[in-house]
Amino acid sequence: MKTFKDLEFKPHTADKNGVVAAIEFENGWGASVVRFDGSYGGQSGLYELAVLKDGYVDMNNDITDDVMGWLDESDVTKVLKQIQELA
Repeated sequence: MKTFKDLEFKPHTADKNGVVAAIEFENGWGASVVRFDGSYGGQSGLYELAVLKDGYVDMNNDITDDVMGWLDESDVTKVLKQIQELA
């Protein structure tokens, strides 16, 4: 099971202090995780996560209907686990 530690962050193109990571799972689902000044929680050092389906943001799934903000590392791991369990 993939966790926060499996994310490979790269510099965010819109914010020199920001980071972005994307991960895809075998079930076709994935996540985009960002932290930058304009993200929900970014100024507090927290992360924003969007659920992906086949590489695109999906807001019609069993986890959420929007991006999820104000997440710490353990919160991100919990959501990643939920995503990996989607059918």
